[in-house]
Amino acid sequence: MNHIVHNGGLYKRPFNEAFEETPMLVAVLTYVGYGVLTLFGYLRDFMRQWKIEKCQNATEREEQKDFVPLYQDFENFYNRNLYMRIRDSWNRPICSVPGAKVDMMERISHDYNWTFTYTGRVIKDIINMGSYNYLGFAQKSGTCQEAAAKVLSQYGAGVCSTRQEMGNLDKHEELEKLVARFLGVESAMAYGMGFATNSMNIPALVGKGCLILSDELNHASLVLGARLSGATIRIFKHNNMQSLEKLLKDAIVHGQPRTRRPWKKILILVEGIYSMEGSIVRLPEVIALKKKYKSYLYLDEAHSIGALGPSGRGVVEYFGLNPEDVDVMMGTFTKSFGAAGGYIGGKKELIDYLRTYSHSAVYATSLSPPVVEQIITSMKCIMGEDGTTVGKARVQQLAENTRYFRRRLKEMGFIIYGNEDSPVVPLMLYMPAKIGAFGREMLKRNIGVVVVGFPATPIIESRARFCLSAAHTKEMLDTALKEINEVGDLLQLKYSRHRLVPLLDRPFDETTYEETED
Repeated sequence: MNHIVHNGGLYKRPFNEAFEETPMLVAVLTYVGYGVLTLFGYLRDFMRQWKIEKCQNATEREEQKDFVPLYQDFENFYNRNLYMRIRDSWNRPICSVPGAKVDMMERISHDYNWTFTYTGRVIKDIINMGSYNYLGFAQKSGTCQEAAAKVLSQYGAGVCSTRQEMGNLDKHEELEKLVARFLGVESAMAYGMGFATNSMNIPALVGKGCLILSDELNHASLVLGARLSGATIRIFKHNNMQSLEKLLKDAIVHGQPRTRRPWKKILILVEGIYSMEGSIVRLPEVIALKKKYKSYLYLDEAHSIGALGPSGRGVVEYFGLNPEDVDVMMGTFTKSFGAAGGYIGGKKELIDYLRTYSHSAVYATSLSPPVVEQIITSMKCIMGEDGTTVGKARVQQLAENTRYFRRRLKEMGFIIYGNEDSPVVPLMLYMPAKIGAFGREMLKRNIGVVVVGFPATPIIESRARFCLSAAHTKEMLDTALKEINEVGDLLQLKYSRHRLVPLLDRPFDETTYEETED
């Protein structure tokens, strides 16, 4: 399914997204695969129960046999019988800076991934296609590293206090003023953890008697924050404006359940780039609906800040919109800035309120000074305030890498999800056996990739997720693409029925489709 939008009223640029439908045969085989694995899982559990097979997983002690089980659900069964067989595809320990290339510690397992043994060998120069290092600021040398090292010698590594007590440094004040200028908002506040920025601030903004309208594919931190708030939560279909508008209309017409009183607040929760789908929020339409129905908008720019827009200012700049139209601008420093933590930006009244009532502000330890300096230096580089054009060049390089990589994968015949400008590139694997196989085969070829399955995705939509970086050279991308093409043929992953036709004389950003037989 392709979405191509160029509405002069709302969009100032083409908006191209592709979510090709799963071929019927692939879907059926995927369900069959999970069915077979589940049957064998129950068989193995039966064998473990009767001591025919050695039981490796944690079990209740004998004296606790009569207790109600602490937890007993499908995830437990799934982890024991399905995830464990491909566990070597995750939690791989690296021993270098997570830049364009990484070094990885080799490990082996003699008991089907229940335990791992390290061989002592280090696998060198693996092309890193998995880290969120969008602008390449994860470095062990350069201006950011030098500035952070200088601040480390002056301030130390930790603050040992909260911002409201003895942990408010001049560096924190400098960072917040810089973030506010970067975003184009009145004020901003920085937090020590990106996940907690969402999960601890949403409960401070809404509560009982309020309504949250959340995209069905929102990140777990947004979901947790919404649940902790005590507000009523309603879900709209991913990036579907008709679904969102229907919920807004119903909320205003019917009000709260039983009492029919008007909602105290209606808060719309969306992300800039959705990290599993590679899609970009339809922000112009969301803002139009927000204004029409007098609701509030909370925008999570964890993956889009630094990675989108001509000067890296995120999805708001990407669409040429006014930052004042977004009530709460949230983002993280963990990706494009190569650091840690998160921020909230908006009106001064909002930030002053959060300084007093946000759990993250009151109880959490302040950001580490070297981390703060890393953010300041990288952000000034992006803004061009360091006197160079390095930051602007990185933003442009990321955009070029993204379009090139996506186009080449489509030409090869893979099903690729998301927006053509999104640096998050999901390649669909579908079948459970291919999750581990793809990760292992790529690592054999010195390519580090992230493979994703249930519960992070729907059970039949397993995928590999590539994250592009400005640090990737064309040679690196060509090497990765060559190996991906080879593994795609080996594992028969080229499911797409819309094969891109490579034309040498085609402009860089245009697309030509050729229908192929199923």
